[in-house]
Amino acid sequence: MVPILTFAFAVLLLLGVLISERASRTVLSTAVLFLLGGFVLGRGVLDVIPMEPGDPAVGILAQLALFSVLFTDGMKVGLSDLRRAWRLPGRALLFGLPLTLLITALLAHYLLGLPWLQSFLMAAVLAPTDPVFAAAVVGRTEVPGRLRHLLNVESGLNDGLALPIVLVLLAVTGGTNSAIGVLAEEIGLGIVVGIAIPLIVIGLERLPFLKATKGLQPLLTVSIGLLVLAICQVTGANLFLAAFAAGITVATAAPGFRKEFEQFGELVSELLKLAAILVFGALITPTFLFNEITWSGWVFAALAIVAARPLALFISFLGTRLPAKEQLAAMWFGPKGFASVVYGLLVLQSGISYTNELFHLIALVIVLSILAHSSTDVLVAKQFQAPAPPAP
Repeated sequence: MVPILTFAFAVLLLLGVLISERASRTVLSTAVLFLLGGFVLGRGVLDVIPMEPGDPAVGILAQLALFSVLFTDGMKVGLSDLRRAWRLPGRALLFGLPLTLLITALLAHYLLGLPWLQSFLMAAVLAPTDPVFAAAVVGRTEVPGRLRHLLNVESGLNDGLALPIVLVLLAVTGGTNSAIGVLAEEIGLGIVVGIAIPLIVIGLERLPFLKATKGLQPLLTVSIGLLVLAICQVTGANLFLAAFAAGITVATAAPGFRKEFEQFGELVSELLKLAAILVFGALITPTFLFNEITWSGWVFAALAIVAARPLALFISFLGTRLPAKEQLAAMWFGPKGFASVVYGLLVLQSGISYTNELFHLIALVIVLSILAHSSTDVLVAKQFQAPAPPAP
C-alpha cells in the first residue's frame, strides 16, 4: 500500500504544483485536488488506495502532520504579534471560538439527535479554522492588513486552543486510555517541554563559542522540533501541545529563528498537510456520505458553515469599529482546515460510540467548507481592490 500511496501523492503533488499559479487567480484549489483525489482513489470508488482507519500509517501520518502544523502555527503568533494588535483576534478567540463551538454543538444535538458529549466533541473538532484554504484573502496585499492579521492570528491559535477540549472530550467518552488526571499531567508536561527545550537551545546558540552558520540556521529550528518530539515520546508528554508551545516560544524568544525557518517550515508542513488530506479523502466512503447521512445531516453541515461561525463572530464584534465589509469577510472565512482533518482522524481511531457517524459528518462539513471557501476566496479578495483610475 505504501508504494501506491507514495505514487498517488507524487502524481497529485506534481499536478498541484503545475496548476498552482492558475489556482492562485481562480477558484481552483490544491487542497480540493488532494481531497477529491483521495476520495476517488480510496476504498469507496476505485480502491487503488485500500486505506483503513486502523492502518498504522494513518496514525503516524496524522501525528507527524499535526505536530509540524502546530509547531509552525505557533511560530506565527509570538507574544509580540499578540501585543501589536490583540483586540480583534482576542475577541475572535475568547468569544468567537467558544460561541462557534456552542452553536455547532446545539445544532448537532437538536438536529441530529446526538448525545451531548458527542455533539460537543464534533463541535470542538470543527471549531478551528485554517487560512491556507483562504490564501487569496490572507496573502493579498490589497486586503486590509487588519483583516489579514485577524485571520492569521486567530487561525494560528485556535488549533492549539481547541486541542485540549478535543482530548478531554475523547477521554470522557472513552476514546483514550488516559483518565482525566493523567491527561492533565500529559498536557501540563507537554507545555513545560515545549517551553523549556527551545529556551535551552536558544540559550546555547547565543554562547560566544557556539554559532550556526546562516545556511544551517533553519536546521537549528528543525532540531528544536525534533528534540521536543523525541522527549515527548519518551516521557509521555502531549506532543501536540508541546509543539504549539515550542513554536510560540521560538517566535517570542528568537524572532530571527522564525524568519530563517519560515519558508522551509511552511513547505514541510504543506507536504504533510496534503498527504494527510489525501489519506482523509481515501477514508471517506461514498456509501455513507450519500446513502446513510440523512437530510438532517446535510442541513447540519450547511448550517455549521453558513450560520455557526458567522453568528458567533457577529456577536463577538459587537461594539467594534471594524468596517462591515471586513467584518463580513472575517465571518465567512472560517474554513474547516487541516486541524479538523486530523482531529477527525483521531475520532475515527478512538472507537467511541457513534464513531462512524461523527467521522462522516465531520468529513462532510470539511469537504463542503473546503469547496465553499477555497472557491470564493479570490472573489472576496477582489472586493477590496481599489477601483481602477478612469481612462484618460
